[in-house]
Amino acid sequence: MANGIAVATMRRVNTRQKLDIWLLLGAVAISRLVFRSRDLYDLDSVNFALGMARFDTRVHQPHPPGYFLYVCIGRLVNFFVHDANLALVLISVAASMATVAMIYLLAQDWFGQRAARISGLLFLFSPLAWFHGTVALTYSVEAAFSALLGYLCWRIHRGDAAFVVPAAISLGISAGIRPSSLVFLGPLFLFSLWSVPIKKSLLSLAVLALTGAAWFLPMIYASGGCANYFGALFSLWRMVPSKNTAFNSPPATSLARALFIAFIYFLCFGPASLAPLLAPRQPEASNKARTIFTAVWVVPALCFFTFIFLKFVNSGYLLLVAVPGCLWIGHWIADWYDRTRWPRAFRIALISICAATDVAIFLAFPGYCSFRSVRHFEAELNQVRNAMPQVGAPSDLLVVSFDNHFLGYRHAGYYLPDYLTLEYPEAHLTEGVRIFSMHDRDTELLSSLPSGTWSRFVLFPLPAGNAEYAHYIDDVVKLLPAKDLQTVNLNGHPFVTAPIRDLPLLFPPSPLAAR
Repeated sequence: MANGIAVATMRRVNTRQKLDIWLLLGAVAISRLVFRSRDLYDLDSVNFALGMARFDTRVHQPHPPGYFLYVCIGRLVNFFVHDANLALVLISVAASMATVAMIYLLAQDWFGQRAARISGLLFLFSPLAWFHGTVALTYSVEAAFSALLGYLCWRIHRGDAAFVVPAAISLGISAGIRPSSLVFLGPLFLFSLWSVPIKKSLLSLAVLALTGAAWFLPMIYASGGCANYFGALFSLWRMVPSKNTAFNSPPATSLARALFIAFIYFLCFGPASLAPLLAPRQPEASNKARTIFTAVWVVPALCFFTFIFLKFVNSGYLLLVAVPGCLWIGHWIADWYDRTRWPRAFRIALISICAATDVAIFLAFPGYCSFRSVRHFEAELNQVRNAMPQVGAPSDLLVVSFDNHFLGYRHAGYYLPDYLTLEYPEAHLTEGVRIFSMHDRDTELLSSLPSGTWSRFVLFPLPAGNAEYAHYIDDVVKLLPAKDLQTVNLNGHPFVTAPIRDLPLLFPPSPLAAR
């Protein structure tokens, strides 16, 4: 929908502006495709791929709240490419292209052509946006809908009621891809309806409800009913996000998240993060409406990330608010470019250095959001996958893996489909204590340890060179008799094995008991 509205809106722009948009679209597509991931990078990526084969939020295929429309779109694309990771990456690439087009159009409307060009370049070179355009995650799609809703709601806010229904449909679809979008972008939609006639507003809310029902009801059916769906959702909320909210943790936790948001801001924009220093000391009166609009756009999400939940591996959440960031930073840089007396060549050189710095961050940043990290992970995954047959055959070896975003239970189960894989530790769900198990790229919840022909089990190795992971595995190994342990090092990874009779030592005997 974002691409369709962008194309329709392009009829209103001149030839030079159309050229700008097409150049940005091409640059975004090429930059993302050249550096795309080859394997499912994150635990969530594997969950989405599993959901494309069999949708069941109860067993986290995918994890709650389900991302139903995202999975459905993934299935459609996968019908043509026959590669789950490639299908989801192509969705990220298409979403990135839609985002840059909408950013350009809204920046052009707000601040003019130079600001629109710079805003588009900011998104093109943003290390965080670039990374998420290359992996199988939903955040690029949410950013696209943030840009689309920003554009549509601004048009409504300025008196064009014809955009009310498209905005309602867009918000409803966005919620089907990432349900959190309804919480983060819903206030902007309601704000834009403030000056719309009541009948038109009620119509838009009805359209929003119908759009939501069109995916929500099939999702509930696919989940096996409301009890299964909401039970899984509540279990996940209790296990992860609810543990460190502002309501049950010290103020220092929220402060740490606020500082982390500031860090992600610098990761997203690189040297351009300093652009607010270039803003005029006396804000233009004409920008007051845009400032209020932007505040409504970003404050709900920032409050949630500060006071409720945010982790480094979820830094893609911030792409939602990075879209208005591109607009304003582009405006401040364009304004500085026009009023500074520095030589034009020097100004262009300075902007080029900033862009080159962003490229370097994307390529080599030693953390989650970089091309370097993706390729390092893929190399480790292939090393472990190729080494496992040397440790034991699927008929003789059971795999125990850990709840981790990288080389964890999901990657073990997905990329070693012939082996039975159990997740350690057990999960405490609404229905009781269960063990997540995988075989043949499908998930089952076990209420007791499985029986089979295996003589040994192996601890699936976590990423190498991480002291925290090493200490964690050491703590797990201490639960097992030292005399029973065998360790073999293959492809730079230690594979710790033990007799299958020791498996109950890793899982509480009650209510879990070996058959």
